[in-house]
Amino acid sequence: MIRYTKIAIVVFSLSLSYGQITGSVSNVATTAASFLDIGIGARSLSMGGAFVAIADDPTALYWNPAGIVSIESPMAHFYHSPWIADVQFNHSAVVVPLDRSSSFGFFITSVTMDEMQVRTVKSPQGTGEYFSVSNVALAGSYARRLTDRFSFGVNMKFIQEKIWHMNAGGLAVDLGSLFVTKNSGLRIGMSVSNFGGKISMDGYDTEVDYDVDETMYGNNDKIDASLNSMDWPLPLVFRAGVSKDVVQSDIHKLTLAADAIHPNNNVEYINLGFEYILRNMISIRGGQAFYGMDKSKQGLTFGVGLNYQIPRGPIINFDYVYRDIGVFDNIPGYSLNIIF
Repeated sequence: MIRYTKIAIVVFSLSLSYGQITGSVSNVATTAASFLDIGIGARSLSMGGAFVAIADDPTALYWNPAGIVSIESPMAHFYHSPWIADVQFNHSAVVVPLDRSSSFGFFITSVTMDEMQVRTVKSPQGTGEYFSVSNVALAGSYARRLTDRFSFGVNMKFIQEKIWHMNAGGLAVDLGSLFVTKNSGLRIGMSVSNFGGKISMDGYDTEVDYDVDETMYGNNDKIDASLNSMDWPLPLVFRAGVSKDVVQSDIHKLTLAADAIHPNNNVEYINLGFEYILRNMISIRGGQAFYGMDKSKQGLTFGVGLNYQIPRGPIINFDYVYRDIGVFDNIPGYSLNIIF
């Protein structure tokens, strides 16, 4: 136990130290599939996204897939958030325990928006055509408890971005681990998300007519050709975090959590959060997201939750999150969990 704890603390400390050293370096807009950076779940987001060491509901499939082994009954999760600029963000997940030491999960994340007019230099008011944009991620997950205190999980994920006639797709893997210390009950979580190859756009709009030699009279100036688009990496994210139930009784429960995040497309930062639960029915949550990222427009988060047991039926959890996005409109989010 001591060995695992020391390793986790060292890695967590190195993440914080490296963030201080490289905090001035930013790689914003250097990756594809940026929608994968958008967090999911009203509960986890209201805690500032400090969830990698908690990960005890279906949103663990996003934050740390190792956490789904703590789910004892089949659960379904639905999350909706009206994102910036009339973009709609939706996420659905299902977790099914296979036995006492393993669980299986599946999730789908989608980003959609209304159709827009096609405008060109010659037709600035519109050509009469419309185009759409959509992003989607599908994943199957498996987690197993290797010991009574250590669990491991993996996601196999398919990712696709689409805009009008063009699309890009690829595969990625998420890995996660979760360790619970014996004496203090401290939870230590780590995860790596979106580990995969580069992707690039391809489709009808890359097809062009090519003239091999424009100086030669009478040659074929309409040879079929295709433009090569640039490959871009996926938004790789490393998370290391700790959480602890500092108060726990039949009436009150207070949990504190902190995550250190190292992305490949931005500077390092820290997420902080808390959750207070009264009689296992009403929850109040708050947090600070992106602490240490000077230019971040996201900051304080707040949320509430309500649990209700349907007589002789499933348990319903409803959660709400409110996030401060600075100069942009504040963004709400709504989650529904059903425990069968």
